[in-house]
Amino acid sequence: MTKIDPGAVAERLHAAAIRLIRRARVADAETKVSPPKLSALSVLAFLGPKSLSQLAEAEHVSAPTMSKLVADLASEGLVAKRADHADRRCVQIHVTSRGRALMEERRRRRLAILRQRFADFTPAELRTLSEAAELIMRAASEGQQL
Repeated sequence: MTKIDPGAVAERLHAAAIRLIRRARVADAETKVSPPKLSALSVLAFLGPKSLSQLAEAEHVSAPTMSKLVADLASEGLVAKRADHADRRCVQIHVTSRGRALMEERRRRRLAILRQRFADFTPAELRTLSEAAELIMRAASEGQQL
């Protein structure tokens, strides 16, 4: 039995994931929203409301940078700031219905691109991808919180 090197698997998976996301990312250009704004909006749309500092941490940017992004998103009607129910001094940033619709349309377009890429795969290949997706989700979620 050949021993599989976890490092080699990690390298191949990393390269494959980046290439696959680049293929799907072409759908993002249609939104007319910059990638940093889309990324922050995605966090809010799929993980729920966050404070400015939580959102900056999730996106690995400074608070002033996130403040500018949030101000731009708010001016575009994609997010809204609301007082925190637990602490009225704090503000939570929420995705608006317009922002959610944009993210759902982006997701729909990305998935359509991926479905097209997988259309010619055999049932066995699709099963393998499905099993790999489960393992990737497990690796991505263990000990990881935003």
